[in-house]
Amino acid sequence: MRISAFSVAAAFLSAAIAQGTSPASLLSQLPSCALECFASALPSSSCSPTDQKCLCASEQFSNNVTVCVTKSCTIKESLSSRPYPNPNHYSLTPAPGTLNITKTNCGAPIRDKSQVYSDTAAAFSVLAGVFIIQRFAYKIYTKLDICLDDWFALLTMIIAVPGAIINAHYVPVNGLGRDIWTLTPQQITNFLRFFYFQEIIYVIEVSVLKLSFLFFYRRIFPGTTIRWLLWGTIAFNTLVGAVFTLVCIFQCRPIKYFWEQWDQEHRGKCLNINAIGWSSAAISIALDVWMLALPLWQIRTLRLDWKKKIGVGLMFGTGAFITIVSILRLRSLLAFRSDSMNPTWEFFEVGLWSAVEICIGIVCACLPSLRLLLVHVFPKQFGTSAKRDTGRYIHMYDAGSRMGSRPRHVTDIDDGDDTDAFHTQPVKGGSGGDAFKLVVTRHLGGLDPGAKK
Repeated sequence: MRISAFSVAAAFLSAAIAQGTSPASLLSQLPSCALECFASALPSSSCSPTDQKCLCASEQFSNNVTVCVTKSCTIKESLSSRPYPNPNHYSLTPAPGTLNITKTNCGAPIRDKSQVYSDTAAAFSVLAGVFIIQRFAYKIYTKLDICLDDWFALLTMIIAVPGAIINAHYVPVNGLGRDIWTLTPQQITNFLRFFYFQEIIYVIEVSVLKLSFLFFYRRIFPGTTIRWLLWGTIAFNTLVGAVFTLVCIFQCRPIKYFWEQWDQEHRGKCLNINAIGWSSAAISIALDVWMLALPLWQIRTLRLDWKKKIGVGLMFGTGAFITIVSILRLRSLLAFRSDSMNPTWEFFEVGLWSAVEICIGIVCACLPSLRLLLVHVFPKQFGTSAKRDTGRYIHMYDAGSRMGSRPRHVTDIDDGDDTDAFHTQPVKGGSGGDAFKLVVTRHLGGLDPGAKK
C-alpha cells in the first residue's frame, strides 16, 4: 500500500503537533515536490512512517529523499524539505529556504557564529585604526617627514574601512556563520554580493599594504643592490595586484552572475573562484617570504654582535606574523570550494582570516613608529640615552661620489652621544656602483630616517 505524502510529512511534524502548532499550517510550507519525495523514499526505509526518531536517524531515507528532491524540486524549494541538515547529504549548489520544518522537528541544532565574526572583525579593525592614528600623530607632533611608506599604510586603512563595515555588519546580517538553509533567498543573494566586493577589496589591500613595507625598506637600506631589488619587488607586487584585481572584478560574465547564479535561474559564466583564490594566496605568501628575507639578509652585514643582530632581526621579523596568518587563510581556502554545499557556514574561516590578516599587517607596518613613540615618551626604558630626543640633529649629504667618498643621500643622525650614532658608510660591492652597508654601532631603535633637519 502506498503511503500518502501527507502521512509521511505528518510523522516529522509530531513534535510540533505536541506543542500545539497547527500541522496544516506547517505542511503548507512544504513544497508538493518534497511531500512526494518523502512518501516515495519511505518504502526503502525500515522505519515506521510514524517513528520520527528512526526516520530522522536513517541514512538511507535521507539519501533517497535528497536524490528525489534534487531531481524534482527547484533550488529554492529543496532546502525547506531536508529530513535533517547534514551537509554530507546536501548535493546542491547553495539553496535557501526558511528554517525547514523537518530540521526543527528532528532536533538538529541551529548554528550561528555571525556575532563572533562581527565582533572579531570590528575589534581588529579598530586596533589597526588606532595604530595608524598613532603613526601619523607622532610624526606630525615631532615634525618628522611623512614618507611614501606612511601614505601607503594610510591608504591601506582607507581601503579597509568599507571592508570593515561589510565585515562587521552586512556579511553577518546576510548569513555568514550560519547554515544556508536557515536563510531567505534575498539573504543568499546579498551574502554573495558582499562576498564579491570583499574579494576585490582584499586583493587591493594586500597589494597596497606590501607597498608600505617595501618603501619603508627602501628608505632605510641605501645600498645600490638592495634598492634595485626593492624596486623590482615593488614593480612585481604592483603588477600582481593589478592583474588579480581585474580578474576578481571580471571573473563572471555578466558581473552580477556572481551573486545570481546560486538559484540556477540565471544564465552566465564564471572563472574558477578556487583557482583565483589559491593562486593569489600562494603568490602573496611567496612574496611575503621574499620581503622578509630582504631585510634579514641585510642584517648580516651590520657591525653588531650576534645578540643585537637578533634584536634587529626580530624587529623586521614581525612581518612573519602576516605570513603566518596568510598561511592559515590559505589552509581555510583549500577547504573551501566554489561548489560548497553550505558556503555561508564554510566561508566563516576564510572571511575571518582575511579580515585579521589585513589588520595584523597594518599593525606590523606601524610597529617601527610605535617604537619611536615609546622612546620619546619613555627614553630610559626604551632608549639608550635620554639625550636622544633633545640633541638629535640631521645632516644630509647630496654630492655624488665615487668609492671611498661620502655617498649620495646618506643620513647621519647624532644625538650627542658618539657611541650611539646611526649612520651609513661606503663599502665595496653592489651592482653598477656604490653599495652601502648599514652600520649601527650601538642602537637602532628609536631612530627614523625620515626625520627633518
